[in-house]
Amino acid sequence: MVLADLGRKITSALRSLSNATIINEEVLNAMLKEVCAALLEADVNIKLVKQLRENVKAAIDLEEMASGLNKRRMIQHAVFKELVKLVDPGVKAWTPTKGKNNVIMFVGLQGSGKTTTCSKLAYYYQRKGWKTCLICADTFRAGAFDQLKQNATKARIPFYGSYTEMDPVVIATEGVDKFKAENFEIIIVDTSGRHKQEDSLFEEMLQVSNAVQPDNIVYVMDASIGQACESQAKAFKDKVDVASVIVTKLDGHAKGGGALSAVAATRSPIIFIGTGEHIDDFEPFKTQPFISKLLGMGDIEGLIDRVNDLKLDDNEDLINKLKHGQFTLRDMYEQFQNIMKMGPFGQIMGMIPGFGTDFMSKGNEQESMARLKKLMTIMDSMNDQELDCKDGAKLFSKQPNRIQRVARGSGVATRDVQELLTQYTKFAQMVKKMGGIKGLFKGGDMSKNVNPSQMAKLNQQMAKMMDPRVLHHMGGMTGLQSMMRQFQQGAAGNMKGMMNFNNM
Repeated sequence: MVLADLGRKITSALRSLSNATIINEEVLNAMLKEVCAALLEADVNIKLVKQLRENVKAAIDLEEMASGLNKRRMIQHAVFKELVKLVDPGVKAWTPTKGKNNVIMFVGLQGSGKTTTCSKLAYYYQRKGWKTCLICADTFRAGAFDQLKQNATKARIPFYGSYTEMDPVVIATEGVDKFKAENFEIIIVDTSGRHKQEDSLFEEMLQVSNAVQPDNIVYVMDASIGQACESQAKAFKDKVDVASVIVTKLDGHAKGGGALSAVAATRSPIIFIGTGEHIDDFEPFKTQPFISKLLGMGDIEGLIDRVNDLKLDDNEDLINKLKHGQFTLRDMYEQFQNIMKMGPFGQIMGMIPGFGTDFMSKGNEQESMARLKKLMTIMDSMNDQELDCKDGAKLFSKQPNRIQRVARGSGVATRDVQELLTQYTKFAQMVKKMGGIKGLFKGGDMSKNVNPSQMAKLNQQMAKMMDPRVLHHMGGMTGLQSMMRQFQQGAAGNMKGMMNFNNM
């Protein structure tokens, strides 16, 4: 059972409260039984599961509750709080300092995905504007330098290593000195792994650590071993000064929940999680947003972080067009490009409240990305006049031969071009309605451009165009309005309020 399955089972258990006519002890116990069974199936330690059950029962006293209180909401909130506590080590994680050399040393057993994770971390910070580099001090595994070199070259990250030098301490020292002299901000050192915890591995780690004096030692752990992560993490922590943990392979193993809770039990902060084999299948780990996303409630903080990564500073032209209700095919193409830049489609959809794990499966994700690329290919065959025409699809209606030309140029059927134009017309109609709401856009920063006094009218327009299943999941019109208000506050910088249980 992968994490998505765990999320579905817990969400299903919590929804059973909504189906109950009366909330009593029997209903509460049945719901907790389902939640605990799902956690045990995900290999969470039985002691931790028992503690969660006891804490929820202690927090919810049905007999003492006032009749006016929303018992369902209080129970759901108590479960959410305990799930967060389950994966929260209660220790603040180390963060790098911008403008200085931050040396990060990676340790772990062989096969945990250490070298790949080094590249993922370097790429993550590189996308955020940091000057990053990689050093291969793994002289034990044949092909380690080749793998790191290939990953670094593909991501255009500077790297250092040697085919002839066999002393990892020498390679690590030379690499760190070289990149410090060149003012690199994130210097990542990949060290040797072993098939098991050997004294020689720990000895080598200590020697490299003493030589390069890292600011942070990251232990990379494979999620597939489940709750056995606890003893493994403690063994490494006792030998070297492990400050952070990255858990890998969370996308395809049944024991991911057990691994996360086991690491938290060692009071080692998890800083990132690996969710796939691609370089951008990598997410910062924050306990509340993680549980929120797991239960299909979205991660607005993560979504806004992705949008900010795009550095879309030049919004004045788009704002001006939206004010006047204008939206061309070129504008739609640029928005598709922005979506592609934000990373894996499934991750982005999972961050939006209402689009939970059951809404966007792996197959749907690949299908959606393929469709998006197909639409962009069709638009690549359009000329400037067609892309920038304010009349949009009308130009093609007046001159049908344009549809045939674009279809031939992009290698698709004419009906595919017509479907694109139909989709574009829906987008353009929405923008036109937004432009018609007087005073909606105040200009300037995209995060501050919406006039609060006009939100109700925009909400009504959005509700008509949304999938009814999604609108129902968000709590109808009231839930949508609440989400829009919170999103507006969040965009201005106050994101903490979003990470509660309002959208459950």
